[in-house]
Amino acid sequence: MTDSKYFTTTKKGEIFELKSELNSDKKEKKKEAVKKVIASMTIGKDVSQLFPDVVNCMQTDNIELKKLVYLYLMSYAKSQPDMAIMAVNTFVKDCEDQNPLIRALAVRTMGCIRVDKITEYLCEPLRKCLRDEDPYVRKTAAVSVAKLYDINNQLVEDQGFLDQLKDMLTDSNPMVVANAVAALSEINDASPNQDLHQINNSQTVNKLITALNECTEWGQVFILDSLATYNPKDDRDAQSICERILPRLCHTNSAVVLSAVKGIMKFMEVMDSSTDFFQGLIKKLAPPLVTLLSGEPEIQYIALRNINLIVQKRPEILKQEMKVFFVKYNDPIYVKLEKLDIMIRLANQSNITQVLAELKEYATEVDVDFVRKSVRAIGRCAIKVEQSAEKCVSTLLDLIQTKVNYVVQEAIVVIKDIFRKYPNKYESIISTLCENLDTLDEPEARAAMIWIIGEYAERIDNADELLESFLEGFSDESVQVQLQLLTSIVKLFLKRPSDTQELVQQVLSLSTQESDNPDLRDRGYIYWRLLSTDPAAAKEVVLAEKPLISEETDLLEPTLLDELICHIGSLASVYHKPPTSFVEGRMGIKRAVLPSKVDSQGDQATALPDVSGSVIPTAEAAQGAVEDLLSLSLGPPDTMLGPPAPPSTGGGVFDLLGGDSLLGGGVPIDSAASLPLSDLGDIFGLGLPGLGGSQSVYTPPKEVWLPAAKGKGLEVGGTFARRQGQIFMDLTFTNRAMQAMGGFAIQFNKNSFGLLPATGLQISAPLPPNQSVETSLPLNLNGVVQRMEPIMNLQIAIKNNIDVFYMSTLVPTHVLFTEDGDMERKVFLETWKDMPSANETQHTVENAHVEHLVESSTQLRQNNIFIVARRQVGEQFEMIYTSLKLSNGIWVLGEIKVSPGSRTVNLALKTRVPDIVGNVSEIYSILLTV
Repeated sequence: MTDSKYFTTTKKGEIFELKSELNSDKKEKKKEAVKKVIASMTIGKDVSQLFPDVVNCMQTDNIELKKLVYLYLMSYAKSQPDMAIMAVNTFVKDCEDQNPLIRALAVRTMGCIRVDKITEYLCEPLRKCLRDEDPYVRKTAAVSVAKLYDINNQLVEDQGFLDQLKDMLTDSNPMVVANAVAALSEINDASPNQDLHQINNSQTVNKLITALNECTEWGQVFILDSLATYNPKDDRDAQSICERILPRLCHTNSAVVLSAVKGIMKFMEVMDSSTDFFQGLIKKLAPPLVTLLSGEPEIQYIALRNINLIVQKRPEILKQEMKVFFVKYNDPIYVKLEKLDIMIRLANQSNITQVLAELKEYATEVDVDFVRKSVRAIGRCAIKVEQSAEKCVSTLLDLIQTKVNYVVQEAIVVIKDIFRKYPNKYESIISTLCENLDTLDEPEARAAMIWIIGEYAERIDNADELLESFLEGFSDESVQVQLQLLTSIVKLFLKRPSDTQELVQQVLSLSTQESDNPDLRDRGYIYWRLLSTDPAAAKEVVLAEKPLISEETDLLEPTLLDELICHIGSLASVYHKPPTSFVEGRMGIKRAVLPSKVDSQGDQATALPDVSGSVIPTAEAAQGAVEDLLSLSLGPPDTMLGPPAPPSTGGGVFDLLGGDSLLGGGVPIDSAASLPLSDLGDIFGLGLPGLGGSQSVYTPPKEVWLPAAKGKGLEVGGTFARRQGQIFMDLTFTNRAMQAMGGFAIQFNKNSFGLLPATGLQISAPLPPNQSVETSLPLNLNGVVQRMEPIMNLQIAIKNNIDVFYMSTLVPTHVLFTEDGDMERKVFLETWKDMPSANETQHTVENAHVEHLVESSTQLRQNNIFIVARRQVGEQFEMIYTSLKLSNGIWVLGEIKVSPGSRTVNLALKTRVPDIVGNVSEIYSILLTV
């Protein structure tokens, strides 16, 4: 008879009988009693009162009985902690038993009993088992360390168990290595402040790869995940690891395959994509991913969700495998929809005909949801592959002719998007769409049709009648349709005001007086006031040119995609969400990042991206860049211009409420009266012409130095300005990622003028997603000077909690012009003569504001270019002599030749260092034409 008999008894007084049997002298009777206790416990009966009797049964050599008693202890020890102490001596004794199975059983059970009093007694037996001669005991002890850490993490750290676990990574037995890796991984997840799971040396990597070939499939998963945390020293190191884990791609277990794919995808980040090895990896990754799609539907879905990420990151891997993702008739709906999404991502000019034929076939299926998605997919293909747009539109028209209601409605929705992508190209089909107006009953389709009518009202003769037909049931429409109807009728009025005035008044009245929806009411009031006060402005606002839509809108944000690639094979890759968004109870989960590119010398790549056409220096300069940028701490520099001061706004800014400058460092309010008008013109220090006309300090407009695509969601824009004798870098940080950013720091590379940040970045709070923050960073000139090419090139490193990013820009020369550049006439003449005539360069400035130059020297003087003398040469022209001094002591002398009535100015510049002349002449051109 089987053990099922133990689950069928319902006798009264059973506890008393069990108590008697547990204390029997007969081993078999005692064993039967323990089985009955376990059976009762399993079906939910409370047998905790038998605790002391069951514990007495521990003293036995029978492994089966001992396992049963241990199982009972694990269940009831927490409710009977005082009684559980009775079992400690037996546990300690069993940990020294001659039988390795009993030793392992004891240490495993002690790790599962979550009672603090027992935990204290577990340390010594666990330490012995970690060094046990039998690998089975060692691998069991490794897992027990992770369990003990979950109960009392401080105890594990104090007892040195973590170091022992790390030592076990080099154990001779592969299963011990696998369990040690699994334990460290579990501990690392529970304690995100540590890097226990991070592998830092190639020796450990070699040991893990050796163990990989001999351990179980789940051991392989843990080892592969661990290897994925390793940052290779160089391209060769990454290739070596990939070669050794490639065989795992052929494993029968899909989890092993996905873990291997994850590791290879991460290591590919540090490889040179032009090498044959890299291209070979691309080809070898496709077959195992395709094989995963031959499994059960659930496995297929997991594989497809991961493939979706891989295709977004590296579409070239599966670009030849389009047919694999064609839908089968017996696929579950969740598999069909995922395949459909991947088909669109892989669609290109070469396969679009095949894809469209498939999608058209899908649109005739019986599954309504799948048909809708298929029709939308046709529209997405039209937007993604421009060459196929005409075929897609033709296919959609064929589907509309089927007169199937939900097909027609989906087609109209996607045709609206095609109109947005390709304006004035396919409007000839509008009449066909209008024929199906009466069949539309879904809000999204009705809103799309209304948008089309309003957008192309000038081409639809009866547009007013069509919109009026929608207006008849305005109060019964959904808010989406009401909003679109309001906007479309206003568009119609602006295009045909003569015959639609009554219609627009009607819709505005309905929106503002009879609607309870605040969005609709507010939009109605805005349109009403715009139309009543300034129809021209209303036309500019409502009929403004719309940005083209892109198929890329459904792609994951690059930073999130990189993070999810690091989680291939986990739940995050199925949800397409980072673990932090759905794992509760563990604070501070580390964000996974892809490894950085490595250079040929094995260092992390330090060359800065060529953002603004700059040239990275070669020879000593390049070597200096490699040594310089990442060897520094990226904190505030040691050299400062006095104590750190908050960034200042433009010169002459004063606090309107009294006191100092709005941001500090301004002038007192009582001195405002003595300021020239130009100083008050640019209140916010933006360098724009203010009340003083051209009499202002020139500040170039901000440019994007680090695009969000290269900055993993961080966009950095900036410019340079000189205010009150101090150089400032005005920065705008924009977070286009899906997570907050913080911990900002900045570092400059060596440059031609020794520019350095004078303080750290003044960004206190974390920067939330889709938010921007502006800051002004004061600069000093105390850095190491190294000639750059171009000479004004500045290489910058920005660090935040995500990564370190590199960019370069050109510093505008005028911020280096000093306030003491005014030269006396006599000294000017002697210096001009003393400079070699070969150093004189001629320049022509077109469209110069000659009248400003002749009447006033303020525009030049505000930017530290000083007029030394003027000389009228008859009535033909005037000569103006200027001087300026750069921060490194270089003088540049100028001669400006102005002809009356002409907007062309001739400029001659002379200096002892001709390399800087081109940059200086650019500043003259800007200031004379601004």
